[in-house]
Amino acid sequence: MSPTPPTATTTTAGRFRRWFWRPPRPHGATIVDRRVSPLELLYDLVYVAVIGQAAHHLAEDVTGAAILDFAIVFSLIWIAWVNGSLYIELHGREDGRTRTVVFLEMGILALLAVFAENATGEGGPGFAVVYSVFLAVTTLLWYLVRRQDRDQPEMRAAAGVYVATTAVLSVVMLASAFVGPDLRFVIWAACIVGFIGLIVYEGSRPVGLQGAIFPTDSLVERFGLFTIIVLGEVVFGVVEGLSVAEPNAKTIATGMLALGLGFGFWWIYFDIVGGRLPKPDGRSMATWTLSHLPITFAIAAGGAASVSLIAHASDTTTPTATALLLGGAVALGLLGEIPTTLALADGDRLRTVYRPLRRAMALGAVVALGAGLIRPGPLLLAVILGVMLTALWFFVVSRFLAAHAWIDEPPGA
Repeated sequence: MSPTPPTATTTTAGRFRRWFWRPPRPHGATIVDRRVSPLELLYDLVYVAVIGQAAHHLAEDVTGAAILDFAIVFSLIWIAWVNGSLYIELHGREDGRTRTVVFLEMGILALLAVFAENATGEGGPGFAVVYSVFLAVTTLLWYLVRRQDRDQPEMRAAAGVYVATTAVLSVVMLASAFVGPDLRFVIWAACIVGFIGLIVYEGSRPVGLQGAIFPTDSLVERFGLFTIIVLGEVVFGVVEGLSVAEPNAKTIATGMLALGLGFGFWWIYFDIVGGRLPKPDGRSMATWTLSHLPITFAIAAGGAASVSLIAHASDTTTPTATALLLGGAVALGLLGEIPTTLALADGDRLRTVYRPLRRAMALGAVVALGAGLIRPGPLLLAVILGVMLTALWFFVVSRFLAAHAWIDEPPGA
């Protein structure tokens, strides 16, 4: 009896083709126990370069206009990260197709970093074209996901809205490359508002984010990793500031205290909201996702402000723009975490903990902004902000311990 001839799916070549180009996971095919892959970690590292380039422009010229420019550029970068990361989390596989797509996006992002430092100036047209290409790739990827939703008409409709919106944003970003800088700036701001509106809209639909995104440990870890990326910008800012400033005791002390503010951001974020699952409903998912934009922007802006803070360490008063940027960044970071806590499952389970924490964070934001407004010397400004964050963290610990809900608290403590 002659052996059965091998088919296309049983041969090594056939299995390789099937592994290399499988379709994306459809909506709802969530891998609950999935772990963040090395590919995702590499993908995130590219954003270190993009954000670093954008922050460098602000660090060298801390003015109101530069702060606004950085806010626009950072928001666009964050939108790119959200799209790329959620695609891998929700629809990626451990196969050649996902790897190819991610490496393609990384190549585009590397090129985007080239134009990021002067994106609102001479680099604007280049930034707009490259960003438009990234959105076009994103649109194609989400469209291919939508094709997998044949048995989910409601989800297919919701995905259609998302695909159509990202396609429009891609075209609008491309068109912005051919207009003047002022109009381009307005167009970019409109694109940001449009994306935020899209997330809010999808979160409000009965079948939208609620059916598309399921809270998992890997999803929470992904957002935590991006927070760590922007915390790295604080370290870079301090190192850059100390590298160019006169190395005296006051400068070094100011730099170390500025670095301590970055550590304070880390403590507050990861002890209050980091590692905690959001509630599974659409509105909570939208709130949880979008609240990370002001949080991460605040941390990155604080890193840029550190460069100027260290450069003026010997001044009797901190320059107005630097003081307001640093104090405002700390305030915005704290205020941004308030809606995040409202979207957490622990926010309901531990109401006696989170209610006073929100008031404490609001008070801390007032103190931070007030410190920026009174403009003390750089060293004293860093001390005030550091003391406030330290006091807030001790309050956080006390509330969690009182509720027997502190991380790794020994049984029976």
